[in-house]
Amino acid sequence: MHDGWRLRAVGGPIPEHIADVEVPARIPGSAHLDLLAAGLIPDPYLDRTEADLAWAHRADWRFTLDFTAEAARPGERVDLAFDGLDTVAAVELNGVVLGSTANMHRSYRFDVRDHLREGVNQLVVTLRSALTFAEEQEASLGWRDRAYGHPFNAIRKMACSFGWDWGPDLQTAGIWRPVRLERWDTARLAEVRPLVTVDDDGTGRVEVHVTVDRASDAPVAVEATVDGRSETVVVEGDRAVVTVLVPEVDLWWPAGYGDHPLYDLDVVLKAGEPVDERHRRIGFRTITVDTTPDDIGTPFTFVVNGEPIFAKGANWIPDDHFVTRITRDRLARRVDQAVAANMNLLRIWGGGIYESEDFYDVCDERGVLVWQDFPFACAAYAEESPLWEEVEAEAREHVARLTSHASLALWNGNNENLWGFADWGWPEQLQGRTWGLRYYQELLPAIVAELDPTRPYAPGSPYSPGDLHPNLDTHGTRHEWEVWNRVDYTHYRDFVPRFCSEFGFQGPPTWATLTQWIHDEPLSSTGPAFLLHQKAEDGNGKLERGLAPHLPVPEAFEDWHWATQLNQARAVAFGVEHFRSHWPRTAGAVVWQLNDCWPVTSWAAIDSEERPKPLYYALRHAFAPRLLTVQPRDGRDVLVAVNDTDEVWTGEVTATRWTFAGEERAAAKLALDVPARSVAVLDLAPELLTPADAEREVLVATTADARAVHLFREDVDLAYDPSPLTATAVAVPEGYRVDVRATSFARDVAVLADRVAPDAEVDDALVTLTAGESHSFLVRTSARLDPAALTGPLVLRSANGLCAVPA
Repeated sequence: MHDGWRLRAVGGPIPEHIADVEVPARIPGSAHLDLLAAGLIPDPYLDRTEADLAWAHRADWRFTLDFTAEAARPGERVDLAFDGLDTVAAVELNGVVLGSTANMHRSYRFDVRDHLREGVNQLVVTLRSALTFAEEQEASLGWRDRAYGHPFNAIRKMACSFGWDWGPDLQTAGIWRPVRLERWDTARLAEVRPLVTVDDDGTGRVEVHVTVDRASDAPVAVEATVDGRSETVVVEGDRAVVTVLVPEVDLWWPAGYGDHPLYDLDVVLKAGEPVDERHRRIGFRTITVDTTPDDIGTPFTFVVNGEPIFAKGANWIPDDHFVTRITRDRLARRVDQAVAANMNLLRIWGGGIYESEDFYDVCDERGVLVWQDFPFACAAYAEESPLWEEVEAEAREHVARLTSHASLALWNGNNENLWGFADWGWPEQLQGRTWGLRYYQELLPAIVAELDPTRPYAPGSPYSPGDLHPNLDTHGTRHEWEVWNRVDYTHYRDFVPRFCSEFGFQGPPTWATLTQWIHDEPLSSTGPAFLLHQKAEDGNGKLERGLAPHLPVPEAFEDWHWATQLNQARAVAFGVEHFRSHWPRTAGAVVWQLNDCWPVTSWAAIDSEERPKPLYYALRHAFAPRLLTVQPRDGRDVLVAVNDTDEVWTGEVTATRWTFAGEERAAAKLALDVPARSVAVLDLAPELLTPADAEREVLVATTADARAVHLFREDVDLAYDPSPLTATAVAVPEGYRVDVRATSFARDVAVLADRVAPDAEVDDALVTLTAGESHSFLVRTSARLDPAALTGPLVLRSANGLCAVPA
């Protein structure tokens, strides 16, 4: 029931040109998007429009649909089903109030057989201001601390809808998931919950738990079929379990560890003839998290099919603040980018949503593990009614909904709330009021144990067991935010976490995205629109303080933009390489964050227009299956070889100390023999680490499939050749090839192709060349360009050029 809806504002401080105006409404959708489509508001992401739309925080909306239907026949059930309402809604059919809702994360079903008319019917959904409702709830339940001003913790709505340090404060309202009128008799499948495991002998086991709604007392049976094997059971009452065994199944593996085959599961409800059916795709694998105490503390290691996994991943936020615009194709592109960056895990962060089936389907297909937070983030939450009942209902619904997905690897209770209670002054502020602990320690683990015992549960992120501080590096999961907030990124090495589930550094979006959405004159980091799209507290100050120890802080905005992007990429890669070098003690590096929900200066590797930032390429290098990195160990620098493949890594490393001009000062051959999924430490001879001129020399270690570059000073103290490159560009079938040659050592060479054409994307970036080396970049674009534009001074970039720019 998606066509023919109308939208009207019915309350709040509505602008005169919108008051009393009715516009077409797209369902699924939201009020903002309907007003935008009608030309009544500018794009909310443009310049300072977000601030101009603050009136909508207090607006009430009415969605109306007139539709034709037949009245219910004798014995027929007719249900009005909403998969998602955002958020505080009253639902009426033909003037009869069917019910009210206050949870964006739930679906709703109303029995309308007594209210449906023959002929024309009218369905009305009235949505109150979520902010006003949340304030009322907070007044009733008591104030509780939170990371941002609005009481997002008093309502079950996407927390970042109220703004975050990377997201806009737009507070959507609408019918955000599909709505249907369902007619049925006899019985229907209300819930299909497959629990999929693998027995010790390699037999796949599928236990299909079924819940049935009945319209009559007719006998019904449920049949489940997997890989040509079928089993049937009679449904007694309203529940049944049917088990299908599949011998010698092909195992589902995470990306980089093997294939990810999926099997069809068909479930049919029969009353003699089929009356309902469901289709799922399942993958056979086992998954646990190893938290067995050791001599260090408590590990946190994903184990899939008995094999320990180093989690190479990123945190995931909704890919558009207006979540109804997110398509399966967009999700597929984003997950493909993650896989291309050598990632095997995405963490769905607790300030967002339970994602759509499309998201998990795409991850199933590509072998990407999904860490699923329950939607609690950076706040204390009341445990009293009505929040308790809402949380229980939503958790039961989504745990049951998602059990079929092979990619789903972990249920996690919350984001940073245990840490908040420990360190953010909550006990004094709460004065004995509840803050959410019973959700994380009692309700949610009980629901997971009941409905999805095939998967592990963690109480929170970060988390340490027992009475320990939740953010220790020796136990469980850790978030590392001293870097970025207070200290230089080299301090990542101060800790060796068991699993780092959040760490990151900011940088602006790509130039094409920035200039598409921000039009300050002149364009600068202090312009009013730029600052509205920089949501972090003292964000620009932290960018520049983080930049200064490594690179000059340029005056020209074009150079500032490149420098802060480059520093973001280096900072995060520095952390990733450190964490990976300590496998198996450290078993995961999950970067904050993969994606953006609007055009913004943020921690993302991919901006809101789907363009990779320099950070993306740095992550692809740092997460490579085989990595060489120079790291400190016991007071000396060593070469660490990380082998995240199933094959032994053997061969020879050539380690050379070069001058920037290309003169060899010292060299050595190192034998390489790294077992599968292991790390080896190689000693470096003193002559490799003792430069004659630290400002003009570099150590380079190479094998056939990996390279490490180690400098003896920070860039600000190096005597770079400011113009170390010669380059030509030529047209090729896919776009253009840019051939670059270094006449002197050139660090972090990049072609910022989107500056030339908005659709242009380069195949690699941040490539470091020694004197005499060459590299070819492939730029894919549909645009017809002057090839010389791709070698211009603002397009062909390196760190060298920044160090020649006056600070």
